[in-house]
Amino acid sequence: MNIVVLAGGISTERDVSLATGKMIYEAVKRKGHRAVLLDVFLGYEGEDTDSVFAQEKDWAAQITGVGETSPDLEQIKALRPDWKKNFFGPHVLDICRQADLVFMALHGENGEDGKIQACFDLMGITYTGTDHVSSAICMDKGITKDILEHYGIPVPKGIRLKKGEKEGEMPGFPCIVKASCGGSSVGVAIARNSQEYEQAKAEGFRYGEEIIIEEYIEGREFSVGVLDGRALPIIEIAPKSGFYDYKNKYQPGSTIDTCPALIPREKTEEIQRYAEMAFQALRLKNYARMDFMMGKDGSVYCLEANTLPGMTMTSLLPQEAAAAGISYEDLCEKLMGFSLPKKEA
Repeated sequence: MNIVVLAGGISTERDVSLATGKMIYEAVKRKGHRAVLLDVFLGYEGEDTDSVFAQEKDWAAQITGVGETSPDLEQIKALRPDWKKNFFGPHVLDICRQADLVFMALHGENGEDGKIQACFDLMGITYTGTDHVSSAICMDKGITKDILEHYGIPVPKGIRLKKGEKEGEMPGFPCIVKASCGGSSVGVAIARNSQEYEQAKAEGFRYGEEIIIEEYIEGREFSVGVLDGRALPIIEIAPKSGFYDYKNKYQPGSTIDTCPALIPREKTEEIQRYAEMAFQALRLKNYARMDFMMGKDGSVYCLEANTLPGMTMTSLLPQEAAAAGISYEDLCEKLMGFSLPKKEA
């Protein structure tokens, strides 16, 4: 097949997306597919777009690893002064239309929020992952929490707060403050006192007009991938220091990941059941990943849903798939396979 691996963009998760895209691109090439790795924002500057899949070049050669902090997006935007009139980089849509499938390696805003998926739906372009509606729902952590709670899936207590709005009943200290729309723990902080709380609010509002303030769950953190509605083995994430922030997520050796998680069977079944329930409640399709906390008393809380889980060398979904006997290459093949029937519908 002719595959476009779409990555990059101008979200705070740009570097993570490029690292994900590089690994997917190399994996589908090893599977014998003709693949092109495109930055959705910077695009392709060549003139001959009709023969891009026949080109003998390494499309991932210039991509490096993920740094300890999110990238300087203003530098990226400066490379394309016209970007506000057309988000897509040169020839991106032309090349995507030629592909049998677009493998979505995007993360965060303009990638995981449903906008690109909606455009592709209108153009008849087949892509991996869930549709534009469920993408948009899950990008908003406040809406996600409301839906999960409605369907009986436990979530941490908390409030939503818009810029300029007065706080309602606070969960107390310590608490978690996070941007309502974002990922990779960008704009997330633990506040243990009033000063840290004000700093955390200011940081969260850098990424949007609304933040979420939640009770701090002291305990253990887990994640569960769901493939076509069925939960994978659970992975436990234990940062060596601090919490599971941007640095700890993407710097090798920063966390201890255990998969399958060493928890009682009944807890494994409970978390997997909630993950599958969340998948259905949020009307997700094909695949996703749910994040959980378990309090010291054994209570389980669903934190959020990730509609395009990372596929880097430190990412959780590939580790969970490996525990189920699925290699990275076969995982990519499965994710593509889930989406192909769309083209025939």
